[in-house]
Amino acid sequence: MLRGRWRTTGRAVLRVIIVWLVSSLTLLALAGILPDFQLQSDDGDTITRTAVTAGWGAGAFGLLSALVWPLLVRALLLVPALVLGALVFFLNGSLLLIALWLIPDGRGAANPETAVVVAAVMSAVASATSTALAVGDDDAYRRRLSRLADRRRRRSGEDGGTGGPPGTVFLQLDGVGHQVLSDALANGVMPNVAAWLGDTPTHRLTRWRTDWSSQTGASQLGILHGSNHDVPAFRWYEKDSGRTMVSNRPASAAELQRRAIERTGDGGLLTLDGASRGNLFSGGADELALVLSIAARRGRSNRSRAGYFAYFSDPANAVRTVVSFAAEVARETGQSLRARARGDRPRVSRGGLYPFIRAFATVLERDVVVAAVIGDMLAGRTAVYADLVAYDEVAHHSGPHSRDARQVLARLDRSVGLLVKVADHAPREYRIVLLSDHGQSPGETFEGLYGLTLKDLVRAGCGLPVSRRAERTRSGAEARSAARHAVRHALHRPVRDGAEDKPAQGSDPVVLASGNLALISFPDVPGRMSREQMDARHPALLPTLADHPGIGFLLVRGEARGSVVLARGGVEVPVAELRDGEGPLAGMGAGAADAVRRTDTFPHVADIMVNSTFDPGTGRVHAFEEQIGSHGGLGGQQSYPFLLSPLVLSPPVPHIPHSPEAAGHPAELAGAEAVHRVLRRWLREGSGPQVPVGPAAVAAGDVPRQAEAPDDDVPAAEDPRPAQDGVPPEGAWRQSG
Repeated sequence: MLRGRWRTTGRAVLRVIIVWLVSSLTLLALAGILPDFQLQSDDGDTITRTAVTAGWGAGAFGLLSALVWPLLVRALLLVPALVLGALVFFLNGSLLLIALWLIPDGRGAANPETAVVVAAVMSAVASATSTALAVGDDDAYRRRLSRLADRRRRRSGEDGGTGGPPGTVFLQLDGVGHQVLSDALANGVMPNVAAWLGDTPTHRLTRWRTDWSSQTGASQLGILHGSNHDVPAFRWYEKDSGRTMVSNRPASAAELQRRAIERTGDGGLLTLDGASRGNLFSGGADELALVLSIAARRGRSNRSRAGYFAYFSDPANAVRTVVSFAAEVARETGQSLRARARGDRPRVSRGGLYPFIRAFATVLERDVVVAAVIGDMLAGRTAVYADLVAYDEVAHHSGPHSRDARQVLARLDRSVGLLVKVADHAPREYRIVLLSDHGQSPGETFEGLYGLTLKDLVRAGCGLPVSRRAERTRSGAEARSAARHAVRHALHRPVRDGAEDKPAQGSDPVVLASGNLALISFPDVPGRMSREQMDARHPALLPTLADHPGIGFLLVRGEARGSVVLARGGVEVPVAELRDGEGPLAGMGAGAADAVRRTDTFPHVADIMVNSTFDPGTGRVHAFEEQIGSHGGLGGQQSYPFLLSPLVLSPPVPHIPHSPEAAGHPAELAGAEAVHRVLRRWLREGSGPQVPVGPAAVAAGDVPRQAEAPDDDVPAAEDPRPAQDGVPPEGAWRQSG
């Protein structure tokens, strides 16, 4: 501890020296520019002597500003604001004149008007320099935000809370898988988080399993709103409306949130005094910043972008973030060039706008979200859910186990440590829960490995034109050949070498990628197209896809046997007969069969669902988009995020007494909706009883923030579903304080 204090003191002294030197240089420059300002005697001085004089003047002005200025401001608190604003310049100029008078031998001189200008420039330069030097100083950053929050509370008349029940902060580390976190803790990459699991642990680490769609849209919707029903992937095509849904588009996010509220009859996890920061969805919170589902709104009702304005209204924040942003762009450029020089494989393009996109995710978004959470804690809000996307963005392009990604984890750990320190100054106790929405699985991209995209392969299997580059690949040539032979066979025609057949009539298929999961839809066919219909129209398509070495399995609907899973070698398994760890799902882990069966029931499941191959030995998958760290489907670490919760909260999964039947089969937290129920339970443990939501509010999609609360938990009478893990079903409860 003593060593840490010496280090902190040393940094503070170094900052003072640097600010003093910069101020001295500024004073020299102003003396050379302004005719009525001098730092030399009438006979002239040497450069050394003039520099010493500037140093005296800058030091004296700095000391007066630090010691006298607060006393002057305090003495003038009763002066009207407009008068004080005018007085500031003259008072600052007066301090400079006093500083010049204190220089030995009377070498400093300026008329009053010039002194006002010099003092203003000196103050601005010293402030900017001090702020820039504090970019990496989290303690200084925390103190500044704490002061700003105190001022806001005083202006608004808020008391910031008076103790009472503890608040909860849910901090989502986007894309950080359970294994990645465990490795980072073991290797000392995240010391602040590791301290929670040290010799005297205060938290427990739990692995949970995602749904088939292992991505933020499905997971966060389920976590915040209790339902991710009918979210088959990150992006998918809906035939009934003719639109493509993309989870990170504002209009799509708003629609998904509306559907979830309609299905559950509940506003979300954060309906009681909650704040949603940096998320895709609001969770029912009143306090919003950088929330995508409301970003499409116009007018005063859109409070999402207010997070940026609130953050950058403080010039110190702007300097801190701009400097860090520029450093991150330079860091990414250097890392990309080194990876190319080393010949790293796998590798994807990291040029164009990507360095700026990465800097946005790892610096700007992080800074704004963390500052908003700090403000929420200092204001004493009951529940806060925030998403930090930095790791996920970098791991997509650098790999989930890369050095680049580990550096991001270290910076995220600093953010966690900062929030822990802020909790000590908050008006109420806070429980900080870390969690992730999915992990990432490494691997060469499908295109990088086979030389063509999945869309090329689908078009070739349908007999449709493809690019020349794709035709020259082995996969493309095989697909084209298979398509010609299949069409000839279907039409009972002899095969003629070199002959081309026109493709069957119909619109082009829509092929959408979500990591190593892809969805293929035929827009001109109403409803979900059957296997028999596909075989009649494109007889080579399903065999071409199922037999490709980069594709693990397909899910299609059959008219005779119901939905089936197809795989290499003519494997066909009815969905009802799927078994974990067997056949097409070998190595996919427990719960994979149930995940596929659940997705098969979705109204907007694609005509063909495609999951890439997975190598259990290496943990590698093959993304159908340009990502060497990917998520979205089944296979490997992408399906296993984490939940790191304080021991004072009840265990996430119930204790199962030991029995021969349970041996080797520990309880598992499965699915984002189950995580939602756990978080609900924890909020209820800390914040009191729940009340049901009225049907009128549900129908309007506008759940009230607070209602009259009974003394005990009261279930909704119209919902006959049983409680799970001691937590009522979605929509049956509302929080109230």
